Amino acid sequence: MGTVALAVTEGMLHFELSMAYEVFGAAPVGVGVSWYDVQVCGSDAVRVGRFRLEPDQGLDRLRTADTVIVPGWADVDEEPPADLVDAVRAAHEAGARVASLCTGAFVLAAAGLLDGKRATTHWAHTDVLAARYPRVEVDPDVLYVDNGSVLTSAGKAAAMDLCLHLVRLDHGSSVANAVARRLVVPPHRAGGQAQFVAAPVPARDDHPLAALFPWVIERLDQPLTVEDLAHRAGMSSRHLGRHFRAVTGTTPLQWLLTQRIRHAQELLETTDDMVDAIATATGMGTATTLRRHFNRTIGVPPDTYRRTFRSRPRTDSS
Repeated sequence: MGTVALAVTEGMLHFELSMAYEVFGAAPVGVGVSWYDVQVCGSDAVRVGRFRLEPDQGLDRLRTADTVIVPGWADVDEEPPADLVDAVRAAHEAGARVASLCTGAFVLAAAGLLDGKRATTHWAHTDVLAARYPRVEVDPDVLYVDNGSVLTSAGKAAAMDLCLHLVRLDHGSSVANAVARRLVVPPHRAGGQAQFVAAPVPARDDHPLAALFPWVIERLDQPLTVEDLAHRAGMSSRHLGRHFRAVTGTTPLQWLLTQRIRHAQELLETTDDMVDAIATATGMGTATTLRRHFNRTIGVPPDTYRRTFRSRPRTDSS
């Protein structure tokens, strides 16, 4: 998948930087795909939080990278360094895919890459980004936004969502899920078309829905209803709906449909099952129903999706 260049300079946030290195720096075991060549690029040795970092390459290396990652920018009240902004702009003009993590969106905005585009950043700074760069359509309600060659994420954990999304675009769902398992994080989204990303699991193990979600995932082939989920969770349907909205940002039925679509993607990528069989395995009932929901959610029919991913190297299902 070519080179991933991590752009670093004084004032970067170490969490997002190290997280991106963890995702792109090591291939998951047993997937059998060509992995990324990761380069840390900066003008000179820099201090990132409490750490001193020695870049592998200069910022001019960004121009030849396939993907450029711009980590979070610590002080959004300061203008990012001109050499970083120029290097990011030059990389995009040379054809690189450029993604910002958290407040790295301010670097992309300063480079003009977000003009006329939808973008996001950490919720605490969305108003600042919108006021400083009025040509940017700032969306504070999503975890990441994919504009094709320019991508932005919200803060902290949402940066992981975006990194896994990039892996998913390059290698498919099963590989992205393997990366998520290695890092002991949930694969937040199985497809890259919809940009509204809802966390599929509660943050706390003692949350009322913590045991419900894995129970549902194991029974996606069954015709589950909201009442079934509420009964399993030991609460009323209305109470269940409030918990789902608070945790996932969506309704129980929409979350359930998302999980069915995600499972269908994995089966399309990793098996030779007919669409009818996949519809049964995912609880969709019929191939017609699966095709309708799949096309609406992912943007392409199941058969087209399968052909796209079958053009990639086959991977082990794990």
